[in-house]
Amino acid sequence: MKAAVYRENGGPEVLSYEEVADPVPGADEVLIRVEAISIEGGDLLNRQRIPLPHSPYIVGYSTAGTVIAVGKHVTDLRVGQRVSAFGETGSHAELRVVRPDHCWVLPDGIDAAAAACVPVAFGTAYEALFEQAAVTTGSTVLVQGVAGGVGFAAVQLAAKAGARVIGTGSSRRQLDALRRLGLHDGIDYTTEDVRRRVLDLTDGVGVDLVVDPVGGPMTQELILATREGGTIAFLGFSAGQPLIDPLTLVMGDRTMKGFMLSKIFHTPRVRAYLADIFRRVAKGDLDVLIDRTFPLADASDAHRYAEQRGRLGRVVMTP
Repeated sequence: MKAAVYRENGGPEVLSYEEVADPVPGADEVLIRVEAISIEGGDLLNRQRIPLPHSPYIVGYSTAGTVIAVGKHVTDLRVGQRVSAFGETGSHAELRVVRPDHCWVLPDGIDAAAAACVPVAFGTAYEALFEQAAVTTGSTVLVQGVAGGVGFAAVQLAAKAGARVIGTGSSRRQLDALRRLGLHDGIDYTTEDVRRRVLDLTDGVGVDLVVDPVGGPMTQELILATREGGTIAFLGFSAGQPLIDPLTLVMGDRTMKGFMLSKIFHTPRVRAYLADIFRRVAKGDLDVLIDRTFPLADASDAHRYAEQRGRLGRVVMTP
């Protein structure tokens, strides 16, 4: 099969499109012919800095495709089913092996590109909003980086639950485009003081929940934009490790939470809400934003583009 591999950490240029051996599913695994690949933030971070367990290495979390072989112990999937799948590695290839409890059979009406983007983005957003917090009608939610995958998912899910959604982005183009998905107030973090603007919008109170998949120096400002007794869901650090003052959590009675969705994808509750999200996407109740699609052969260009500021939605590859 063809795959995008690398042999050392570094920039997008380390990726090389090569012929590699086909993966073989074990007794408790399935083999998928990949139709679409969602480039996730974790894919970029792994390529940049996470030590390689072996070389050459095929990075990548999320795909959609068709089951073409099942292990002898697999009973809940069959050859020919179209699925969205998550794995810790191996998405950047024509074929991949995954666990069946990390697959979701796709409903009619959803294409592979959209399906590949759902598990990480919508799963992370849902877990933060409704499982780690209790967003409901009347809640106020601040989403950092609304144009990213977790961002546009969180905007829609929170707005449809009746929450007021405030979001940050790097341009007015991004923010204006997301209003149709439920964004109430947009803040351009490149030109505006985010904390001051949030406090102005909330009459000095702050928001009930912050969803932060970005990290970096802004995280401390988001803590200070959270009301007393509020929650900060810290989900990633694409902008770097945050430097926070723990006293602002203590003095404001605020709670900061984090989780790794990859560790709980297999649990019945996560599988159930993701199955429902797939149905909602298929019906058109939720939108998946795709900024641009690249061929897998151009994986280095796709990664380079995915690292740029100003995108609106996911970057997808197709074998």
